[in-house]
Amino acid sequence: MTKNLLILAAIVVVGIGAYMIGAQQSAVPPTPEPAMPAAHPPLDAPNPDAHFTHFRVGESNVKSILADGEIIWVGTSGGVIRYDMASDSYKLYDNRTGLLANGIFHLSKLNGQLVAGTYGGGMSILDEQAETWKTYNIPDGLGDGFIYDVLKLENGDVWIATWSGVNRVRGGNLDDRSAWDLYTVANTDGGLPNDWVYALQPGKDGAVWLATEGGLSHFKDGVWQSWGHAEGLGAKYEDVKSQIEFTNDPANYSEHHARQKEEMGLQNVDIAFNPNYIVSLLVDKNDIVWAGTWGGGLSRFDGENWTVYTVDDGLPGNHVFMLHEDEQGKLWVGTNNGLARMDETGFKTYTTSDGLFSNRVFAMTTSDDGSRWIGSFGGVARITSLN
Repeated sequence: MTKNLLILAAIVVVGIGAYMIGAQQSAVPPTPEPAMPAAHPPLDAPNPDAHFTHFRVGESNVKSILADGEIIWVGTSGGVIRYDMASDSYKLYDNRTGLLANGIFHLSKLNGQLVAGTYGGGMSILDEQAETWKTYNIPDGLGDGFIYDVLKLENGDVWIATWSGVNRVRGGNLDDRSAWDLYTVANTDGGLPNDWVYALQPGKDGAVWLATEGGLSHFKDGVWQSWGHAEGLGAKYEDVKSQIEFTNDPANYSEHHARQKEEMGLQNVDIAFNPNYIVSLLVDKNDIVWAGTWGGGLSRFDGENWTVYTVDDGLPGNHVFMLHEDEQGKLWVGTNNGLARMDETGFKTYTTSDGLFSNRVFAMTTSDDGSRWIGSFGGVARITSLN
């Protein structure tokens, strides 16, 4: 059903204010509007029948969105934004309010409190009442200060994905240094295929699935298994090289990526492509593993067989940044070139013409009212109807 929403509101990271086209809210002084991403469509006058609302976050990526009742938490490269849908009020948390780093990659709830995974500032947990953050970092047991995901299992163990391995905190006792374990390529004899752990998902009977820069990994009862491109993860370079949008070779600018090419046999690749690199991970309600890769499309793994989906199969792009399963069990895929919903007939694509802020989709959640919140570079789209 169409709702009466204004097309555009703004969350401006510089100065915690909000500025709405055509009206100033709550006597907050207008803030100069940041540049929009190049892919953003021209803005028209506010449409009272619009089915989407846009929120700007300045020159920032939105890498995580968390729906928490009437509260929407937005993780950006400029801090954490708390948006109260009921009061239409905004609050910014950044390094001026207790975070050690403004770049936010992950948001979730841990024991009822917001946990933020930051770029270089460790893992921070918010006490909302006191409005203070408690941060865990390398001296507390973290493998690294770059935190990409946090997962609590039913047995209470907390797993933390970092740039330098994965932590397991036995029983979730974060303040007990002796409860912290760190797993790396070296101490798992390669069971963890790469130390850059990008995402975590729960598996059956206490198992953990891990997305890394070097492939997929599975841990259960002390036993590690891993899969990479050689086993079926990601598309072949020859099949997708003409479809890759990002033509700059990361190895020309980064020693890390140059070394990665050598280690993974990608010396003939001179564009942004690594089929082993899992950027997004989801284990669905049927225990199927979905892995979004860096240029190699979307991979499906049923525990034995791999199926790969690319632009040729209807995906809007082969860089898969985000995976989301909604309340009906539908799979949503965020790519470099739009958002796709997968069903029995294939993929249906949504772009800026359908209400996205940008076609680069990094994050998504569904709020209690059924709205889709979709994060991109520069902003968030709240869409009340995606047909």
